[in-house]
Amino acid sequence: MSSPERDNAERAYVLAHLDDLHADLDAWLRIPSISADPLHAADVAASASWLAEALRRTGFPTVEIWPTPGAPAVYAEWPSADPNAPVALVYGHHDVQPVDPLELWVHPPFEPTVVEGADGPELHARGAIDDKGNVAFHLLGMRAHLAATGRDTPAVTVKLLIEGEEESGSPHFADLLREKRDRLDCDVVVVSDTGMAAPHLPSAVTSMRGLADAEITLRGPAVDLHSGSFGGAVPNPLHAMAQLLASLHDDEGRVTLPGFYDKVRPLTERERELMGRVPFDEQAWLAGPAASRVTTGEAGFTTQERIGARPTAEVNGLWGGYQGPGHKTIIPAEAHAKLTFRLVADQRPGDVGDQVRAWVEANLPAGIVAEVHAPPAGVAPCASDLDSPWMDALLRAIAQAWNSSPDDVLFMKEGGSGPEADLVEQLGAPLLFLGAGLPTDRIHSPNERVLLSMLHRGAEATAHLWRELATMRPGGQTTS
Repeated sequence: MSSPERDNAERAYVLAHLDDLHADLDAWLRIPSISADPLHAADVAASASWLAEALRRTGFPTVEIWPTPGAPAVYAEWPSADPNAPVALVYGHHDVQPVDPLELWVHPPFEPTVVEGADGPELHARGAIDDKGNVAFHLLGMRAHLAATGRDTPAVTVKLLIEGEEESGSPHFADLLREKRDRLDCDVVVVSDTGMAAPHLPSAVTSMRGLADAEITLRGPAVDLHSGSFGGAVPNPLHAMAQLLASLHDDEGRVTLPGFYDKVRPLTERERELMGRVPFDEQAWLAGPAASRVTTGEAGFTTQERIGARPTAEVNGLWGGYQGPGHKTIIPAEAHAKLTFRLVADQRPGDVGDQVRAWVEANLPAGIVAEVHAPPAGVAPCASDLDSPWMDALLRAIAQAWNSSPDDVLFMKEGGSGPEADLVEQLGAPLLFLGAGLPTDRIHSPNERVLLSMLHRGAEATAHLWRELATMRPGGQTTS
């Protein structure tokens, strides 16, 4: 339970300037920066330009648009006047998901609309929280930090790197990090592309899963065959694919790829206890964001553990043969499937391709040949150090914005994936997560929304964070 509202200078500034945050989002969300669609390349570039101008307006003395072979990223830097202050790098993204199916949107996806909801005003638009909302609150948070502390520069040197291809798998992000490595040196990375458990529950994400993908093609006859003349006498690739995919999990819900669990770091009792503190109404989750009838998955783990802390395998697409109106009586020559695998600590995306090939080979019926395409890169899993002083600073900042105690901030494991592991690998800095999203925000779905009060709290939390991180020194030592 939150304690009564406590006044502070950061909050007072945020509350007095909410119209600025709302106006920024109203303008930015109207830009359809869909990175996955080449037809929107100009819109993604316009989104980068809008953000660059907004950062300059906020006061950042260095703002640059960094081109890539794909979509541009935005870089900004505001040095602290304190030469011994630590350096924090904020990561986010300005591209958004496609909006299909458009007919399911209540309001046009790129016309931001405020709707009164059960927990207060909501802003509906594609990108409202993922990730433009999470980035935009930093603009107000920086101004609140400066006003509350009476400073002309932030208490820590703040850098921002906001990419334009996260929703397309960040294909050029690692190369950008390597190219700009000398500009990106930092002591801590703050990722603003996550969220919290509920509006009244201050929480911090502590890990994100990795991601690997594969596409399987099975081939039988050299051409489509008449099912009356050849059915029951030659192998059917679609039948073979159905049998293959049915063997992807065993009766206990475990993935059957050989070696898949060999490097999985087991959950500790402490991790399970911390995850168990997060309130979770499974029936409400099923009826609400999951939109499903029952839960399923790996035996021996809770639903929260399955979606945040255990590896998974999912069939994302399955096709082949005739799919038009009426029927076409054939045995198809080919069948296809797309699979993705969420990975946890110590698993490596590059291992999954060989595991998929070995599994396919072991389960392939006679007369069917297979081709497996599995990109070796993927996304590696990543995690924060729960016991680091950097984490302590984050917990203090979140607790102040939510009128709570650092000990009451809940720890969450994020089931999704992003390029955070690239940041850790390239920059060698510890990782913190500060986002304002909620499980009910319908990210990647029609009618994406953000609870405006969460953005307000996010702006306040980031204002506190720069002051709290200023108690640190490069290398992780505190000044006290």
